[in-house]
Amino acid sequence: MKPIEFVGSSQDDIRNFPAEARRAAGFELNFVQMGLTPSDWKPMKTIGPGVMEIRIHKEGEWRVIYVAKFEKAIYVLHAFEKKTQKTRRADIELAQQRYKEIGNQP
Repeated sequence: MKPIEFVGSSQDDIRNFPAEARRAAGFELNFVQMGLTPSDWKPMKTIGPGVMEIRIHKEGEWRVIYVAKFEKAIYVLHAFEKKTQKTRRADIELAQQRYKEIGNQP
């Protein structure tokens, strides 16, 4: 099972989710660790190749952006509450920046 590495403040951000959303994020990330697909997700090609977004619908709308294509680990790039239909540009840019930080992995 691949380990999960949290980039930047992503682990603290998930810890600040409401309890039900935090639990759901943990279950979904565990599925990813086991090589399975999360129950609700979409690709985030604008952030980088292989980047996915887990969509959580508990006590609001929550998102966990991660990349699992690297051999060393699953990297959680960003986690946030989604308040509008479209993902905020600031959230996309932060995830892109963090993706670049880990982009030199084999």
